[in-house]
Amino acid sequence: MEQTSCACPPGLGPDGECCSQGCAMCTQEGFQAQRSQLLGLLVSGSLEGFESVLDWLLSWEVLSREDYESLSLLGQPLSLLARRLLDTVWSKGAWGCEQLITAVQEAQADSRNPEPHGCWDPHSPHAARELQSHRPAIIRRLYGHVEGVLGLAQEQGFISQYECDAIRLPIFTSSQRARRLLDLASVKANGLAAFLLRHAQELPVPTALPFEAAPCQKYMSKLRTTVAAQSRFLSTYDGAENLCLEDIYTDSVLGVRTDVGSAGPLQKSPATLGLGELFHPHGHLNEDADTVLVVGEAGSGKSTLLQRLHSLWAAGRDFQEFLFVFPFSCRQLQRLDRPLSVRTLLFEHCCSPDVGQQDVLRFLLDHPDRVLLTFDGLDEFRFRFTDRERHCSPNDPTSIQNLLFNLLQGNLLKDARKVLTSRPDAVSALLRRYVRAELSLEGFSEEGIEMYMRKHHREPGVADCLLRLLRATSALRGLCRLPVFSWMVSKCHRELLQPGGGSPKTTTDMYLLILQHFLLHSSSPDQAAHGPGPGFLRGRLPSLLHLGCLALRGLGTCCYVFSAKQLQAAQVGPEDISLGFLVPAKGQGVRGGSAPLEFLHVTFQCFFAAFYLVLSADMPPTSLRHLFGCRRPSSSPLARLLPTLCIQRSEGPEGGVAAWLREAEPHNLQITAAFVAGLLSREHRSLLAECQASGKALLRRHACARWYLARSLRQHFHSIPPAVPGEAKSVHALPGFLWLIRSLYEMQEEQLAREAVRGLSVGHLKLTFCGVGPAECAALAFVLRHLRRPVALQLDYNSVGDIGVEQLLPCLGVCKALYLRDNDISDRGICKLIEHALSCEQLQKLALFNNRLTDDCTHSMAKLLACKRNFLALRLGNNHITAVGAAVLAQGLRSNSSLQFLGFWGNRVGDQGAQALAEVLGDHQSLKWLSLVGNNIGSVGAQALALMLERNMVLEELCLEENHLQDEGVCSLAKALKRNSSLKVLKLSNNRVTYLGAEALLQALERNDTILEVWLRGNTFSPEEIEKLSHRDSRLLL
Repeated sequence: MEQTSCACPPGLGPDGECCSQGCAMCTQEGFQAQRSQLLGLLVSGSLEGFESVLDWLLSWEVLSREDYESLSLLGQPLSLLARRLLDTVWSKGAWGCEQLITAVQEAQADSRNPEPHGCWDPHSPHAARELQSHRPAIIRRLYGHVEGVLGLAQEQGFISQYECDAIRLPIFTSSQRARRLLDLASVKANGLAAFLLRHAQELPVPTALPFEAAPCQKYMSKLRTTVAAQSRFLSTYDGAENLCLEDIYTDSVLGVRTDVGSAGPLQKSPATLGLGELFHPHGHLNEDADTVLVVGEAGSGKSTLLQRLHSLWAAGRDFQEFLFVFPFSCRQLQRLDRPLSVRTLLFEHCCSPDVGQQDVLRFLLDHPDRVLLTFDGLDEFRFRFTDRERHCSPNDPTSIQNLLFNLLQGNLLKDARKVLTSRPDAVSALLRRYVRAELSLEGFSEEGIEMYMRKHHREPGVADCLLRLLRATSALRGLCRLPVFSWMVSKCHRELLQPGGGSPKTTTDMYLLILQHFLLHSSSPDQAAHGPGPGFLRGRLPSLLHLGCLALRGLGTCCYVFSAKQLQAAQVGPEDISLGFLVPAKGQGVRGGSAPLEFLHVTFQCFFAAFYLVLSADMPPTSLRHLFGCRRPSSSPLARLLPTLCIQRSEGPEGGVAAWLREAEPHNLQITAAFVAGLLSREHRSLLAECQASGKALLRRHACARWYLARSLRQHFHSIPPAVPGEAKSVHALPGFLWLIRSLYEMQEEQLAREAVRGLSVGHLKLTFCGVGPAECAALAFVLRHLRRPVALQLDYNSVGDIGVEQLLPCLGVCKALYLRDNDISDRGICKLIEHALSCEQLQKLALFNNRLTDDCTHSMAKLLACKRNFLALRLGNNHITAVGAAVLAQGLRSNSSLQFLGFWGNRVGDQGAQALAEVLGDHQSLKWLSLVGNNIGSVGAQALALMLERNMVLEELCLEENHLQDEGVCSLAKALKRNSSLKVLKLSNNRVTYLGAEALLQALERNDTILEVWLRGNTFSPEEIEKLSHRDSRLLL
């Protein structure tokens, strides 16, 4: 008998190859088993690919016309239609399953081969059937000619104007219009089908794929050249020099935001992603969405990340699945005040085709999966995201905000990939509904900081000196996690390295240093050579106030790019611009008149706004209340608490300043507030006093800022609901809490920090998913160390890192528990933490799962267990600890008599590690809970744990899911249960246990009244066996 090859597409057969005839994929059962892989194939491309598969299935009569129509519903998510297709085909039997796999192959081949294969009889007496049998080839022949065919068909009376208009709807691609024309012909009995057969035969046979046509090729070349020119150089923040992006780019830490509440087994925290993995399937929030969201705080490198993406694509080194890449800046887009269409956006505001504009647009609309659009800085877009106004026509103009929001939703250019960057606070829950994946850009790792410095300073010794300085000053090293601060340190390296130069501690310190650097470099050579002297800042005060006024107006109107008219309104002249803080706006060509300007970075705009608020003579101190969220003082007794200096007399109406502060975006207002607090600190009072004619005015501003900040913190703490009777008070930080703490830290007043937490009485302070980095850790430690009662501090899912751990050490003495899940902490950070924790009497619990811990940190942990007599819980799940580390920890457990909870899930301790732990835990007198889930433990390890259970009469819960115990290991545990009298819960899910192992457990349960639950889910039981076992003992959870 002749053996034919099976139809499995690559990736579904063994080892990713096309399988043999006997492959399980060719059966219904195998088809169902590989359903997830097939689903991935069907949804991985565009809607066009899916509809091509339907064309083939309809032509082979695998699908009936009714089936086809139910799978072609407009507006349905592709994933839903794909699942429905799999269900429909599976119901057709093995032949239908095999035909689907063949159809997937044919559709993939069509996308690579320009010439349609197959021929049809143009004079067939069964025209409708012939159209259906050769549907894929006829659709490809009609591509690009539908408009002409519609005109002829209407002229000859086959279709009406109404039917033509329905097919011509702008939401349809050329291929979709061809399909709808064939669908119409299948139900009309007036000769339309015969007309289409004849006319399609006369159309030219395509000799090239659509993108290989001359207009598309020319446009692709021009677009690559344009994007390459825009992304070749990394413009430094001061605009003074252009550095080749290839030479200077340093990767930032890019992580995946996942749904922590999702069901399923515990998974490893994802490794740091490379930029090339931006579109890989990881942590999808909505698999039908097209938008990848990259969030990061101001200065974390979001714009540079996109610039690198553009550069790699333009050079042909990565992201070549996209033929067209269109970069946009949200701060530039919001300046467009006239309605525009997709065509206008792409061709007038990015890159215009020289020839064949209509052909290029048609390809973009027909093949959106080959298109990538990037939108940088949603947080600088003054319009809030909404999905209320739906817009689906690529040709009809609409407002810029409506156009952008419908692109992000997929109502326009569905299946085109979009990358959107933003600060986290500007992303609403509504927008996240339309996000495919959310990535977090967390700045530089410690290795990244070193690489950045070495790339910037190739002269001998300079980088080494800077790195020694950073290692010696953890506060400055913590700031350098953000690329914008690394740039400042690099820029001011001479000032930092000179004897007596000092080391910046706060954000304000760093911005004042860069301010001094710029002012010196714009001074005369003699003055620059002598450095800043007395009155140096006062001489530049008018220019700084002009820039501050411009900055504050911009924040109040959500404006970041300034025209000549706006500069004039703020009295910003050439001398002010020459200081270097305003640079030509990126991506803005000069079209008559001078180019618009923007600040070096949005944080510089906030800094100058703060400078204006502190030093402007016509700014009433009471305006500062808008920065810290306080209401206007009234005549109530509370108002009398305000220091007399603040309210001794009115300084006139607040006017525009108050309006600007009220209208400013909250995230910009928070940065500005922190700068105001820092500028008004005692550390910088003498510097600012040079600029103030009246020292009392500066004191009034300081007193007001201090009072408003303290009051806002008290309001925050008073808003915490009371504790449940009998339970410790727990609170998750409310929005703005971290920035109030940051502002307090910038002010560097110990007394204010002490007063701020005086009334705080909580047992558990939760700051998960709050963007806590090293700088926030320093601020938290500065404030929380003054707490009078110990607190459990939960910082899960942040960016603490090793530097942040070091910053937290000052407040470790008031922590009774510290939770640091998913914080990119390595052995170095944990060893420092434990070294400090040994002298902290209050600390009793550490949760360190989902970090980068290895065996190298286990000696410190063993010392902690051996030395701290009151330590209760150590959770190390999902790290990289092996049997070697487990053996080291076991030695620490020998001397421990207090530990109650030990979590080891998701490591690699294996049988040897389980044996080492079991040996010492047999005699342990306090451990109640032990987790060894997912540790590659087999029957040997299970036997050791069984011996431990026979001796240990304290342990209440043992978790062993996701291992390889099998029946042999389970039987050993069952034997131990006959002698154990303390264990209440035994978890054995997903361990390849059969009915034999379950039977052994049932026999043990007959003699054990203590145990309450035995988990056996996910093992190899038949439905009948599950039914039988569940009736024999309800304690078996199947």
